[in-house]
Amino acid sequence: MSMLLSQIESPQDIKAFTIPQLSQLAKELREMIISTVSCTGGHLAPSLGVVELTLVLHYLYDTPTDQIVWDVGHQAYAHKILTGRKHQFHTLRQDHGISGFPKRSESPHDAFGVGHASTSISAALGMAHARDLGNENHHVLAVIGDGALTGGLAFEGLNNAGASGKNMVVILNDNTMSISPNVGAMATYLTTLISNPIYNKIKSELWHLTGKMDRVGQRIRWAARRAEESMKNIIMPGMLFERLGFRYFGPIDGHHIAGMIRLFQEVKKLNGPIFVHVLTKKGKGYRPAEENAPFFHGCGSFDKESGEIKPSTQKSYNKVFGETLHQLAAEDKRIVTITAAMALGTGLDKFAETYPDRFFDVGIAEGHSVTFAAGMATKNLRPVVTIYSSFLQRAYDNIIHDVALQNLPVVFAIDRAGLVGDDGPTHHGVFDLAFLRGIPNMTIMVPKDENELRHMVYTAIRYDKGPIALRYPRGKGEGVEWEPSLQELDLGKSIVEKKGHDIALLALGPLVYRALQVAEILSEEYGVSVQVVNVRFLKPLDTEMLDSVFDSFRCVVTMEEGALAGGLGSAVAEQMALSGHSGIELIPCGIPDEFVEQGNRQRLLDLVGLSTSALVKRISQSKILSGHKKFKESIGVS
Repeated sequence: MSMLLSQIESPQDIKAFTIPQLSQLAKELREMIISTVSCTGGHLAPSLGVVELTLVLHYLYDTPTDQIVWDVGHQAYAHKILTGRKHQFHTLRQDHGISGFPKRSESPHDAFGVGHASTSISAALGMAHARDLGNENHHVLAVIGDGALTGGLAFEGLNNAGASGKNMVVILNDNTMSISPNVGAMATYLTTLISNPIYNKIKSELWHLTGKMDRVGQRIRWAARRAEESMKNIIMPGMLFERLGFRYFGPIDGHHIAGMIRLFQEVKKLNGPIFVHVLTKKGKGYRPAEENAPFFHGCGSFDKESGEIKPSTQKSYNKVFGETLHQLAAEDKRIVTITAAMALGTGLDKFAETYPDRFFDVGIAEGHSVTFAAGMATKNLRPVVTIYSSFLQRAYDNIIHDVALQNLPVVFAIDRAGLVGDDGPTHHGVFDLAFLRGIPNMTIMVPKDENELRHMVYTAIRYDKGPIALRYPRGKGEGVEWEPSLQELDLGKSIVEKKGHDIALLALGPLVYRALQVAEILSEEYGVSVQVVNVRFLKPLDTEMLDSVFDSFRCVVTMEEGALAGGLGSAVAEQMALSGHSGIELIPCGIPDEFVEQGNRQRLLDLVGLSTSALVKRISQSKILSGHKKFKESIGVS
């Protein structure tokens, strides 16, 4: 371990460092972050950009007494290393390791658990109010950035915080990026703050002149800093943050340690809401990440020297989705796509390049993206909202009130559905099936593989009777061959993939392939005949198929990579009760009523009972199997 970093066990250890030592420590922190993430994967570029800012905050403030709330959370790797997790950092995002995001149960220095954007200001304001109600005396800071200021919740927090007059500091880590470059009026406004030619020319010439004045130059510079706010208000009228009730400072170089220390020393003396605008470079200190920040925003393991990731020969689900939509858009001019700062992550990069006038990135504003799509749908367009499952949660009311209630034909392409592995509970997409199923007018499709996904995209575009959602997992597909022509599927119709007569396995999505594996094992080891059904549609449910299954099987197993409460298992149980069937053993397999930890996806599937071995074990404990002759023989019972 590097010399200075080896001395650090807590933030207190950097308090006596000199500026040159802090600069050297910044280099050592970057080296540790790059080395670790090259092995574990993670959010490399965001954390590299805030190393100096993190050092300055811990140098001047005293956590955990002082509260620092990191928005989004993937900026916090340096923070984790400095706050007692240096020796565990190699376990980042791994099984039983430290989280890739701040987590209150992991460290008292993590003031607030995060993973989704735009929450820091609201949470920090709540902490500031609680501090004052408890007659406590400490600082509260919110570090927002990576596009999080484009989210509506951030504006709500700013509005309330500015009016409150509470002592708190909002720090904007302005790297002009979320995952893709920031968009919208706020991003444009911040750019004008940075690049205003009159302001920067005056400042530059003043600095150049005073630099030549040995005795009084430094004093003039200090006076100029204090007068800087007045100059900005004259040259750039309508200072948004000042109007919202904040004292605004910046923009300041987020990689200049000495300058930030001077500024924050002054900020600590002030009362009321303070807004500090810090300019950083995403991926700072690692050339591949600086040159391709979107790619290294969140990445898998890579070669540290070259920055290269071994390419997969198998296409991911979101690439298949993007290519299919791109193909359809050439023929159907109604198709428009909407993303919430996730063009690359959702596979829309090619669509955006070919059809820029039909592609809309609304920033990290999921609720807005849904209502925006609803408005388009009223004008006979076919809007496709591409969004991660865990982020769609943030737009629930918009889905109900603005889309479903008006029965508008909006397509929801739900990426990262199911367990995503190392990003953990903030990013597992396990609730969408349950929270969408209860919405009237909603249709829900789940493809078993990339070929079926293509047909479902085609079906969704052609469906004009209301909203329709299709959900698919993270990562590569099953590697199946694509059928040459796209087909419109019969809504609400399942497919029997394998016939049997003892046990029925009803599976959603890629779990169909696991169900076929389970069926083969049960047949070979226990001699039972298993029928496998690809349910395909959670809503409308294939009740004709279900009634036939209830009439023919005494044991029914449901399999879904989603929350059991409200999902496929619940739907099948409801239909069983409504149709008057009884005496059937129902075994629902899915995500239990708990938040699933981070880790290797295969281990997590085993943990929740959805791996092949776990499913076989669960089914082997069924009443029908325990009474089966060959099963009795296999366990030595005559």
